[in-house]
Amino acid sequence: MANISVDLDVSKLWIKKFDVVFQDIMQHKHTHYDFPGGRGSTKSSFIGGRTIPLLLIANPNCHAVVYRRFGNTLKTSVYAQIQWGIYDLGLQDYFIFHSNPLEIIYRTTGQKILFLGMDDPGKVKSIKLPFGYIGITWWEELDQFEGEAQIRKAQQSTMRGGPIYWNFMSYNPPISVNNWANEFTEDCERNRKDDTLVVRTTYLDVPQEWLGQQFIEEAEYLQQTNPRAYENEYMGIPVGTGGNVFDNVEHMDMPDSLIATFDRIYNGLDWGFANDPNHFVKVHFDSARQDLYIFAEHRATHETNIQLFEFLYKENHFKKRVWKIVDGQEMVEFIDAPLMEMNELITADSADPKSIADFKAYGCFMRGAEKGPESVRYGIKWLQSLRHIYIDKHRCPDTYDEFIKYEFERDKEGKIISVPPDKNNHSVDSIRYALERYYKHKGQ
Repeated sequence: MANISVDLDVSKLWIKKFDVVFQDIMQHKHTHYDFPGGRGSTKSSFIGGRTIPLLLIANPNCHAVVYRRFGNTLKTSVYAQIQWGIYDLGLQDYFIFHSNPLEIIYRTTGQKILFLGMDDPGKVKSIKLPFGYIGITWWEELDQFEGEAQIRKAQQSTMRGGPIYWNFMSYNPPISVNNWANEFTEDCERNRKDDTLVVRTTYLDVPQEWLGQQFIEEAEYLQQTNPRAYENEYMGIPVGTGGNVFDNVEHMDMPDSLIATFDRIYNGLDWGFANDPNHFVKVHFDSARQDLYIFAEHRATHETNIQLFEFLYKENHFKKRVWKIVDGQEMVEFIDAPLMEMNELITADSADPKSIADFKAYGCFMRGAEKGPESVRYGIKWLQSLRHIYIDKHRCPDTYDEFIKYEFERDKEGKIISVPPDKNNHSVDSIRYALERYYKHKGQ
């Protein structure tokens, strides 16, 4: 197949702000391109859907490697992004798309776009190419990697054997100013590193018709209801000051009279037994104000399913409002009641289908959480975006303790990376399960 030329109408391919950036890339004025940007800023579309395929065509001795921290996220994110871009450019007949191994091949020359997760670092060292060298690298969701040292180590294996290189980094700036990726970008801008170009974009740089009215309305709604979350998520500004995952947690004493007004109640359960506990939570979510109220919990180790069932559905320790008539007058009375009624839904960790089956056999209304790739990160980001997470620390001491102590991981140099630890997070998980319908849409 003969070489092709691409006649580009750039006004339809990317936002105006990227015109000069694309020229900079094609003329190789920099080696490193850092793209911090808020939600909807089109940075990933520009890098993966436009720049990488066109750079590959223009440099026939060059291959590309695209990295994400976890390999199971590649196919539905960066691979799909580049595949979409190639089709949108009308170049699909010039490329071969393989799913096993995950790669895209330019038919004309045999150049490859490889996709690797850094959870298997051995693959980086074992890359074999039919010719040429790796001249293009893209680190998507940069803040998710373990730090600058991990990036540098991988580049020492790939950025060699060729005359020129392009290294792209993209991410939504995490909430903490102390996150290593935020500090890296700030250092590049402050010290004006000659070989690095920092490109900041937001959804305000993008034509509204590209994003759709719903996107705009959701951004404007968050701006009105939670300006702090809007600044971080849509404007790409780090607004947190430390390593805490949740800066929006507050203690609130919740009397029975307040709990009695809660009308949108959700229940979540994280299974455990020996080292890890069963952790149940009961919450109310005010979607209009984006406020979460956590007002009941149960936590226990070495607890069998039937013991947990007895506690939730039969023991009397929860105040419930009931109406009654006294001398012709309607009155409210608070009575001791179980935490759960049999017709109330619990969303439980789907990793233990046997326990879910047990509870269904007891006559309970229970479903398994959908979960899926990156559901932990998306669920936590959604919880971070809420205006307030109110926890009654007297009613829910373990939940409160976990939330206020939950911190991001740090690299060997002590810098924060955007990876919440998979430990001491049982209450966080149970709340994610309870509320996943709000942040997880079918198929996403």
